[in-house]
Amino acid sequence: MKTTFGRVIILVEDYDAAFDFYHSNFFCEKLFDAEVSSNKRFMHIRFSADDNVGIWFLQAEGKDQKALLGKQTGGQPTVVIYTDDCRKLYEHIKANGVEIIEPIASSDGSTYFHCADLYGNRITVVELGMTGK
Repeated sequence: MKTTFGRVIILVEDYDAAFDFYHSNFFCEKLFDAEVSSNKRFMHIRFSADDNVGIWFLQAEGKDQKALLGKQTGGQPTVVIYTDDCRKLYEHIKANGVEIIEPIASSDGSTYFHCADLYGNRITVVELGMTGK
């Protein structure tokens, strides 16, 4: 039996604003975007063209779901993004005005920082050191 990871789901207020944030800061692309009814849309994004793993945006509906925007993981990281140039990506998103939660640091050969998406979801960005590859 084979299993694979598909998507992490993030509640959003606006699909297009969420996509614009992840596209302009992390260079994501749409994997799937469709309106399945007059009031239901599904958008999946991925981080590289050769991968089907990514984020599935779901629009928060109702008071209870809207209260969870940016708080789905209770302040812990919602996603971890790997990069081959952490410092360059850090400068890129900083120049875009992204909220930095913890500035760039290094430990055990890896470099990392923490930032927030447009809803406050915590994102951990990591460049793995030689021991983590």
